[in-house]
Amino acid sequence: MGTKDGLGRLLRPRSIAVVGGGAWCASVLANCRDFDGPVWWVHPIRGDVARVEDLPGVPDAVFLGVNREATVEAVNVLSAMGAGGAVCFASGFSEAVAELADGGDMQAALLAAAGEMPILGPNCYGLLNYLDGVGLWPDQHGGVPVERGVAIVAQSSNIALNITMQARGLPIAYVVTLGNQASRGVSDVIAELAADPRVSAIGLYLEGIDDLERFVSVARAVEVPIVALKVGRSAQAQAGAVSHTASLVGSSAGASALFARLGIGEVESLPVLLETLKLLHCTGGLAGSRVVSASCSGGEASLMADLGARLGVTFPALEQGQSDGLRAALGPKVALANPLDYHTYIWADVQAMTATYSAMMAGDVDMGLLVLDFPRGDRCDVEAWTPAIEALEAAVVASDAPMGLVSSLPEALPEDVAHRLIAQGIVPFSGMAEALAAIAVVGTMARDDSARPLVPGSYSGVPVVWGEGRSKAALAAYGVAVPPGDGAGPFVVKATGLAHKTEAGGVMLNVAACDLAQAKVALGGAVLVEEMITDAVVEVLVAVVRDPAHGFVLTLGAGGVDTELWRDTVQLLVPSTAAEIDAALSRLAIAPKLVGWRGAPGVNREGLVALVQSVQDFAQAHADALWEVEINPVLCTPTRAVAVDALVRMAED
Repeated sequence: MGTKDGLGRLLRPRSIAVVGGGAWCASVLANCRDFDGPVWWVHPIRGDVARVEDLPGVPDAVFLGVNREATVEAVNVLSAMGAGGAVCFASGFSEAVAELADGGDMQAALLAAAGEMPILGPNCYGLLNYLDGVGLWPDQHGGVPVERGVAIVAQSSNIALNITMQARGLPIAYVVTLGNQASRGVSDVIAELAADPRVSAIGLYLEGIDDLERFVSVARAVEVPIVALKVGRSAQAQAGAVSHTASLVGSSAGASALFARLGIGEVESLPVLLETLKLLHCTGGLAGSRVVSASCSGGEASLMADLGARLGVTFPALEQGQSDGLRAALGPKVALANPLDYHTYIWADVQAMTATYSAMMAGDVDMGLLVLDFPRGDRCDVEAWTPAIEALEAAVVASDAPMGLVSSLPEALPEDVAHRLIAQGIVPFSGMAEALAAIAVVGTMARDDSARPLVPGSYSGVPVVWGEGRSKAALAAYGVAVPPGDGAGPFVVKATGLAHKTEAGGVMLNVAACDLAQAKVALGGAVLVEEMITDAVVEVLVAVVRDPAHGFVLTLGAGGVDTELWRDTVQLLVPSTAAEIDAALSRLAIAPKLVGWRGAPGVNREGLVALVQSVQDFAQAHADALWEVEINPVLCTPTRAVAVDALVRMAED
């Protein structure tokens, strides 16, 4: 039953079958008109054959454009004959369980019928393979045949359709939609696409990851660069949280930390996704985000500088060799800087413009950019812009770093110009902000193979909030420093059993030893007595939250009662190294206080990092049951880092 060939036959078929009638299947047949192989139409009236059982051969790829019941029946027959795979267009499966009581049962029946035969969907448009003329796609699309290009993998068929309509010059090799990911998910598709040497980069539009362990393994194994746009940043994901941390760390933070660990570039919009893929297609990647920029306008130079500062791109000062070359090419009237306004003295002089662009690239930079907007071709003469393109093409040949052309407005870069530039290895960027955002993303895409993310276990118990005393005792066993409960004082006396004791008036500070009994009576019930830390320099939040989709997320941030107000946090994955933890602390807004601010002493940085590592050790030891651990605050002094409040949520039978 079925096939063990994975997705290869489905994505790169040698024979195709289209099952069903109507406009949807007519579109699929039209989209396969350039396919070099047999295409069989299965329909009882208009088709080549009446039934799937009557096919003259075993199809590699099948589009099922029939209702869900007929889909399950057809999949059963196709699997038995050894078909390569199918696109299930029908809906009414697990995505519709809120509306259809049998949606889950229908999906289970579909999977049982498929066996090992791969399925895309159900509830998806299917796939476009522009390399081999495959269009298992029931609608129009805007793509054209290519010999090499990027692959788009999307959980939204409509988003995928929209991407095919781009006019930015991005060469698209594949578009694959996932639907319910019932049989094959994003990880399987990535693995198959990355194995095709004609794929230069992979772009993901994700709502969720199918299988964390599989996703991590695939992402660490493939060599093709991956960029992701993940949606789902709503606060509803943290409903019912009992701690500060849960309101600060959600699935978006977990996804970002996971992508950073795996070297997957993360973007926040579709335009930046496309520009980033374009950059990766042309260059393969960047060593960093040090950029040199040239334009013939002071306004454009200023815009580039301002956007670079906001988006994380650096414009380093010109080196002597760059300045000498620019002065020779431009003469004495032009003020030399980066970004550069080279004026229009040399406009249309290919030799002078080539010398200018080449001189800009003579420094230690990761990429060079020429800012240039083209006039409307339907109303204006564009021939005067040709010398600039020729000069850029000449300069890139002699440059050690990649180069790109940037239009300030996306519509000011004609698609035919973009295609010409890509053919020369020059990145045609549509829009300044999009270009610089793409460079910033690619410049930081470095995979960390030092440690695999900690994958949460499948514990099914009920999360229980531990009291502060129990939480601290458990953490102390793993090396977390907690305040002692004896000594000369002064002391802190806390009422137990409250998640937010300060807000509830359950904390008494600076209590002398002789007043302990009175303080206990005042708070009532069980209390916790601890040494009061009096020389704290700064309060820090340290927490780990279980994110089943992305791993255990480590959060570091400004701590204390104003944690949620300041929202000064960074996220990493567990486990993270001491160096990664130290670097993350330096990214916080409170980082100056850690090293000493305005004459105040710095904190014991090694002690703070060691405490964080101890929290990670606790999390790793309890990965099957831990839901959350929060220490807020860690009081950081010049000599130690002490956890003065802690909360643990652990699943228990």
